[in-house]
Amino acid sequence: MSQPFMGPPDKFGRFGEFGGRFVPEALMPACLELEAAFDDAWADELFRNEFHHVLKEFGGRPTPITYCERASDALGISLYLKREDLAHTGSHKINNVVGQALLTRRMGKRRMIAETGAGQHGVASATAAAKFGLECTVFMGEVDTKRQELNVFRMELLGARVVPVTSGSKTLKDAVSEAMREWVTCVMDTHYCLGSVMGPHPFPYMVREFQSILGKEAASQCLERGFQPDFVVACIGGGSNAAGLFAGFANSSSQLVGVEASGGAAISGGSPGVLHGMRSMIIQGDSGQVEEAHSISAGLDYPGIGPEHSHLAAQGRARYVMATDHETLEALQFLSSHEGIIPALESAHAVAWVMRESGREIPTGSTVLINLSGRGDKDVAQVRQELRARRD
Repeated sequence: MSQPFMGPPDKFGRFGEFGGRFVPEALMPACLELEAAFDDAWADELFRNEFHHVLKEFGGRPTPITYCERASDALGISLYLKREDLAHTGSHKINNVVGQALLTRRMGKRRMIAETGAGQHGVASATAAAKFGLECTVFMGEVDTKRQELNVFRMELLGARVVPVTSGSKTLKDAVSEAMREWVTCVMDTHYCLGSVMGPHPFPYMVREFQSILGKEAASQCLERGFQPDFVVACIGGGSNAAGLFAGFANSSSQLVGVEASGGAAISGGSPGVLHGMRSMIIQGDSGQVEEAHSISAGLDYPGIGPEHSHLAAQGRARYVMATDHETLEALQFLSSHEGIIPALESAHAVAWVMRESGREIPTGSTVLINLSGRGDKDVAQVRQELRARRD
């Protein structure tokens, strides 16, 4: 590649035309404080060493790459999974929250707040808060508290307070909005631990840097095993697991593919706009009103996407495609029955696209790496209900 991809944003926090910091004046000092604190910490070898040490000893890193023999035979490709489902708390989310919890402590703040959709970021935030002795409040859409009851209990067991959000669609978008409103009122002693590569600068860059550990690991593991993936694939809501994975392969020959939910496809069905402090691709009406997203997966139920993903799409470096709810359920069952691995509904979107396009857009014999961003334990009850309803 003649041009490096996925470097730092410009001084205004923009990736090309996307990103920036579109926040009320009351939040500008908090964003500037966080930017300075992160830049200082990330340049500090002692901070980075502690970050890696905690993720090794507490988070279970490095996570392995698994070759899927039976699925590969069925699809006519060589399929590998980056196993973030084996990280502590069951997803890639632990990488980001360990970094932000360490940063919260470094800034001298006593409390973290977080948003969550599927509950995995909330669980990871509550986990890190418990480890480092921080208070934790998690905002979660009321709809999501019902379809992810187990994760709500896990957060409470870990000592966090879970606040159901009853405004709007009562899902992830509204949880983010409520967390930002809370942050305005308590910036002196509270850090907002945002869970994805979205929001105002420095969040998209900071979260991508914390998550890049998984992509760098995966690139090294592929090299050790003697191959370069033809396709590197990840599901996308806000896009942190995909950004982390892509960071390890952005300047390689691998094709980068992000898979959005068909009911929340901001790249395919959106247009440039501003949401939650960032300029990115947003699903919106002709008058600029943000429209509701829909996905069987609570973690992808978001009408926008991280600004760096919008930039990668505009550059042509990454492709963004869709998977339907039906395809996702089929993919979850396929991977479960062929490999003994139950993926999270989010991750199953990536599997669904690979299943659909093997032998088509993915030539037979290709090597494909999917980031299995989370395990499906949290979704089993919902999947059972969905499958029963489809059979009736």
